[in-house]
Amino acid sequence: MAYTKGLHDLGDGCHAWLQPDGGWGWSNSGLVVGGTASLIVDTLFDLVTTRKMLDGIARLTERTPVTAVVNTHSDGDHCFGNELVAAPGVEIIASEAAAGLITQHAVEELAALPRAGGRVGDYMKAALAAFRFDDITIAPPTRTFTGRLSVDVGGREVTLIEVGPAHTAGDVLVHVPHAGLVYAGDILFIDSTPIVWAGPPQRWVDACNLLLDLPVATIVPGHGPVTGKTGVAQVRDYLDFVITEATKRHDGGLDVEAAVASIDLGIYAGLSGRGRLAQNVAAVYRALDPQLPQQSLLDIFDKIAELEGFPPSPDTAGGR
Repeated sequence: MAYTKGLHDLGDGCHAWLQPDGGWGWSNSGLVVGGTASLIVDTLFDLVTTRKMLDGIARLTERTPVTAVVNTHSDGDHCFGNELVAAPGVEIIASEAAAGLITQHAVEELAALPRAGGRVGDYMKAALAAFRFDDITIAPPTRTFTGRLSVDVGGREVTLIEVGPAHTAGDVLVHVPHAGLVYAGDILFIDSTPIVWAGPPQRWVDACNLLLDLPVATIVPGHGPVTGKTGVAQVRDYLDFVITEATKRHDGGLDVEAAVASIDLGIYAGLSGRGRLAQNVAAVYRALDPQLPQQSLLDIFDKIAELEGFPPSPDTAGGR
């Protein structure tokens, strides 16, 4: 299937809305059409991108109205457009852990990053230039769950499977058994580097292994082209690589910064977003030593920007 922007028919009433190139903020969403109702998997990063998606699927949802929306996790590029689908008779569903993080504060925190000054500000201005956050009013989930939840979509069963904490605290897979398909959210980054916001990283490996065990052939990632189990294995193997290499360095007494600097990415060096290694190694270290403090978003993005070649800025606001 061509990786092109817009709506793609995956068969059996399932569709994907893809947003190349899959970089920061350019996430995918999905649509499951039942006999009398539809379910959307994830809204998008801002109101403009979400409106385009809703307009693009309107020919389907006019006949089978949307009665449910699933946010696969709490990252803004999967939920900041919720207000455009919130309506009487529409459930917005997320895991309990994810719902607690889908807040107006999350919008404000993200919107502040391009104004941070220094290298972080330069990096985030470039990364987020296409998006607008000042007109977003968060519509939080109206239904939450833990573990598993079965949802009826116009006579078709969709199963929500909580696999977080992994990428984030509350990741969910959306399994459509009749179609042999999964919407994986950010458990899958295809052709770009995964980033472990929550972890422990081994939980993400376990989520990939669960995906590999499901009887599915088609998998829609949170970012990147539609894939199959080969794509799942590639993400799992990257995470295994980082866990192994970071653990060696932790056991050898290196701090996080030294560990990151010493890791040769090898076959993974060509992935976009390679600077995310800094956060991924830090996540392994925190799993090994839970007393290590969580870094601020400013510190995380500063390290990512440095690894991706952004020079220190003459603007040193915030000490960066």
